[in-house]
Amino acid sequence: MAMKNEAITTKKSTSSSVNKGAWTTEEDERLAQVIETHGPRKWKSVATKAGLNRCGKSCRLRWMNYLRPNIKRGNISDQEEDLILRLHKLLGNRWSLIAGRLPGRTDNEIKNYWNSHLSKKIQQQEKKRRRGPKAQVCNEVQETKVVVQLEKEDVKVSEEATSSEAGELQTNATSFNADDQFFDFSSEGLTNMEWMSQFLDVNDVLCWFS
Repeated sequence: MAMKNEAITTKKSTSSSVNKGAWTTEEDERLAQVIETHGPRKWKSVATKAGLNRCGKSCRLRWMNYLRPNIKRGNISDQEEDLILRLHKLLGNRWSLIAGRLPGRTDNEIKNYWNSHLSKKIQQQEKKRRRGPKAQVCNEVQETKVVVQLEKEDVKVSEEATSSEAGELQTNATSFNADDQFFDFSSEGLTNMEWMSQFLDVNDVLCWFS
């Protein structure tokens, strides 16, 4: 138990003595020289060989995100953005794996770009996709209302036209009855047959004189 406590105390003292502050230009140069000689591997030994009071993880992140000669910064293209979206669907937030498939890009840059741009873009697309069917239904309902209104107006116009035609027929019928009354000679005291006989006699006379 005492040995275990001593090991824990030694580990804490070692971790507390490691420099966690900002990297200096001298430290960057030492790290780059060691990596150029031994390659980017075994980061704990790289820190020891470079004489840096840094942990292996800090050396790896410094090299991968800042000191690599082929690093590309900013101006992520549409093709890279599309690849990030597709890889994120497969790998999730495993940024180092995603960065490994994008030459020159760092996992830190991709993570920052995702959080600041792509995640918001996906949320907006999702909102539009959800609103799409609702908007379509609203448009269809509005179109149905317009059609119903037009049908009602057509029916009203048709009823008004029918009523107008009926009024004209009634007026014509009234005029015809007035004409019948005009030819009604019963008030002259003659029957219809007597009047017709006299009318024919007059026509015969006229024909004879002509």
